[in-house]
Amino acid sequence: MKTLNQKNIIGILVSLIGTLLFFAINGCFVSKKVAAKSGVQLWAENCQRCHNMPSPATFSPDQWEIVGMHMQTRAQLTDKEREKIVEFLKQ
Repeated sequence: MKTLNQKNIIGILVSLIGTLLFFAINGCFVSKKVAAKSGVQLWAENCQRCHNMPSPATFSPDQWEIVGMHMQTRAQLTDKEREKIVEFLKQ
């Protein structure tokens, strides 16, 4: 019975480590895809999903920072995606 418990614990640990590795590796691929995209690409892909895209001149640079923080949560954007989009909109 003791050996069975040790095998179960080892199996759980191996599964956990495998899951963590999967998410770590998958996160790297997503980061590379985001890194390759410009702010305008990310803006077009993410903002258009839910509403008409406002003109970059609609808000001031400070207002775009606030809008970016709000929309990051709503659109489930990463920090990097939000930063690129906001930088594009502020130009």
